[in-house]
Amino acid sequence: MTAVLGCGGVGQGSSQVWQVDDVGETRARVVEPDSGKARMVDRSALPPGTREGDVVVDGRLDPELRARLTREVAEARSRRAVPVPPGFDLTGSEDPPLTISREK
Repeated sequence: MTAVLGCGGVGQGSSQVWQVDDVGETRARVVEPDSGKARMVDRSALPPGTREGDVVVDGRLDPELRARLTREVAEARSRRAVPVPPGFDLTGSEDPPLTISREK
């Protein structure tokens, strides 16, 4: 799933900007970053080798814009992360799970 954050000004002017959300065999779902609207397009409308997460501007891949949007999403996720309290063990115990019968 593609997240679109802080993209004000991404598609200013008459440029057509899409972020590729899902790529199928013949169709792809793209998101317009300014509006957040998703729509389906033929894969032939995208440059060869387009992958999920790529940004297409006027029919060309834009690696700089993809990197910027990826960075913005990572920053937003890190702001929402909840730190693990000191001494809190997330590894679990060595005891067998409760779903296994212990009376064998």
